[in-house]
Amino acid sequence: MQIPFIKYQGTGNDFVLIDNRARLYDNLDVAVLCHPKFGIGGDGLMLLQNSEGYDFEMVYYNSDGQISSMCGNGGRCIVDFAKMLNVFSGNNCHFLAVDGPHNAIWSQGMVELQMKNVDQIEKRGNTYILNTGSPHFIIFQNDIKEFDLIEGAKSIRYSDEFKAKGINVNFIEIMGSAHIGVRTYERGVENETLSCGTGVTAASIALSKHLEFDNGDYQVQIETPGGHLMVKYHKLENLYSNVWLCGPAKSVFSGQIDL
Repeated sequence: MQIPFIKYQGTGNDFVLIDNRARLYDNLDVAVLCHPKFGIGGDGLMLLQNSEGYDFEMVYYNSDGQISSMCGNGGRCIVDFAKMLNVFSGNNCHFLAVDGPHNAIWSQGMVELQMKNVDQIEKRGNTYILNTGSPHFIIFQNDIKEFDLIEGAKSIRYSDEFKAKGINVNFIEIMGSAHIGVRTYERGVENETLSCGTGVTAASIALSKHLEFDNGDYQVQIETPGGHLMVKYHKLENLYSNVWLCGPAKSVFSGQIDL
């Protein structure tokens, strides 16, 4: 079976995208398609599908082939893909993902994606646990560029507490009052990725807790190994609302693969 696809990347987080509005590709071998040696290669795969009441539905799989929780960078990429397919007119769209509805604003390869509100953050000393569509463990420390992330992250991800369901592990370096560096180990990929959208969103919100931000509107600049992102949100006590993940979404190449 010949399957047309487009490869996308959002700050180095790379994905295979397939138009499945005709429901021709419901039983794909996702792990093979995402394999860098035997397939196209990617941190995940997304199907764009029809959904009543929405411009489209985003169905996301991790590279291990398992259906996944929300992917922020993937969400930005599928918005650009949908725009290319003329799935929505204008610059605004409303789509459905595994964690519920999302709004997005498209502007020539840049996408602002509205994320879910956050009202629960668990603080454990210098670390934080929160869910921004996917669960994240946040650790603040210095000099993350030189840190052995894989070893440090696996000790958390495969701990007795998290090994069954998994958790994404993020190491955060504070570079300014609203400027951070982030490296992420993603469950399902089981490796470091160059960027993680829900991860930088979680890190930006945890920063406000860590530095005890006052109530108000904030914009946090984030440096990942794959590039620059920005997260905007409104803080009111323990509620973080109007949360937006902003950054580039770029098509890399397109083709067909025979499975």
